Amino acid sequence: MSGIFDANNQDSALFIGGTRVSGQQVRSQNVMAAQSIANVIKTSLGPVGLDKMLVDDVGDVTISNDGATILQLLEVEHPAGKILVKLAQQQDTEVGDGTTSVVVIAAELLRRANELVKSHIHPATVIAGYRLACKEANRFIADQMAQKVDTLGAEALVSVAMTTISSKILGTYGTFFAEMAVDALKAVRSQDSRGKARYAVGAVNILKVKGSSARESSWFTGHALYRPFTGAAMRRSVTSPRIAVIDFDITKTRMKLGVHIVIDNPESLEAIRKREADISAERVRMLLDAGVTAVFSTRGIDDVYVKMFAEAGAVTVTRVPKDDARRIARGCGASVLTTLATLDGDEAVDVGALGSAELVEQVRLSDDDVVVVRGAREQHAATVILRGANDYMLDEMERSFHDSLCAVKRVLESGSVVPGGGAVEVALDIYLESFATTLGSREQLAIVEFANALLSIPKQLAVNAAKDSIELVAKLRAYHAAAQNAAPDAPRSHLKNYGLDLHEGKLRDNVKAGVLEPAMSKIKMLKSATEAAINILRIDDMIKL
Repeated sequence: MSGIFDANNQDSALFIGGTRVSGQQVRSQNVMAAQSIANVIKTSLGPVGLDKMLVDDVGDVTISNDGATILQLLEVEHPAGKILVKLAQQQDTEVGDGTTSVVVIAAELLRRANELVKSHIHPATVIAGYRLACKEANRFIADQMAQKVDTLGAEALVSVAMTTISSKILGTYGTFFAEMAVDALKAVRSQDSRGKARYAVGAVNILKVKGSSARESSWFTGHALYRPFTGAAMRRSVTSPRIAVIDFDITKTRMKLGVHIVIDNPESLEAIRKREADISAERVRMLLDAGVTAVFSTRGIDDVYVKMFAEAGAVTVTRVPKDDARRIARGCGASVLTTLATLDGDEAVDVGALGSAELVEQVRLSDDDVVVVRGAREQHAATVILRGANDYMLDEMERSFHDSLCAVKRVLESGSVVPGGGAVEVALDIYLESFATTLGSREQLAIVEFANALLSIPKQLAVNAAKDSIELVAKLRAYHAAAQNAAPDAPRSHLKNYGLDLHEGKLRDNVKAGVLEPAMSKIKMLKSATEAAINILRIDDMIKL
């Protein structure tokens, strides 16, 4: 608080401690921070984007071109920069793809808004124009650009997955992983309370196994655990098992810390030790008497109790990760048991907390044993086995495959796609520029800048592919202008599907070429980018106390 009496404190116009930055100065700082974030990841955009290598303070290396992953690992200090990092994470959570695009668009919207404010257009006017432009853009995508998957055939889903992973490490393997993503997600189809189809990405378990080439990756129905059965004498498989998922130790019971027992007879000490062993043995018998034939424990089970399970024909798996335990419990219709205690102070097994499946078996995978739960009662599961040379490659393969699963899920649930390769952004640019001329207010200036900001995506795609961005984008704008001015039945109306072919450096019909993206991805991307830009644009004071 010493700054209160500092006569030379020029940055502060308030009678408070700390410094104050306001007006155009704070807006310029925010724009610079946003541009810096976007510049880091914009070269990773598109099918020929480049990867980033990030090394943390302990030397761990991450190689990725996924926008959300890169930004998550960056230590961003600036408050406006943190908003863009959160924006990418939100896009990754809600849609799974488009994390780089949403940050690039948000930064460009912010830069252009700042130029308007410098030209004496009030921020409130810019914000109103941006909101109107976003609303019109989303309506245009839904009415004009979106196409139903049913009309495009079954290959459309594979095309969506292929478009998502084309910019990632899996893109070099053709449709191999795209088809795997579609098949695995269809295998976990379920219905909600209203009878609507749902596809849970969490029900697709991904295991990473070092060794062999990526083309030896595979998938199967069932939930797999990278853990073997606890005892070597146990059966290799159990048909129609009753499954218990427990979150407590089955070990020799120890007295709690701070408990002291004073004895004067050595026989009493032996009785205490025997009782300590018997308490857990009684719990094992309770589980076996309840019909349990498969136990998945997040903690340990002593060898003496493993022997009891094995002699009864049951199988056990210990040290199961808690996420996997919850997933197995949810799929099998079980509940995770944290204790066997009842309200009466006794111990008993709640039969309603047990689950069931068709089969639990142990299979050999590479050099390791893996336990597989097949035919879960409540929710079907699928497991994808990714093979790769090293941990860096496998981690990036997992991120890429997860993105493709999210994209396919959105298409399966919403049923609509849009052409990729910059087609939507250029079409919106033409439409919004035309729409802006119908307004007689200052908002038209903001709408024109919003439209031009969207061109940052096709321009960056072309630059990353080492093509002439000015010529390609100019041609594409001419195509989409012709399509929007043509009658709905005219041959030129099909030009709305044209986008960039970045490998050949020309334009093509991306619907026929199979370059498709979820319509929801584009709509969410525009909404999120616009809201983030508006939130930062609203700031006209930054006070550091």
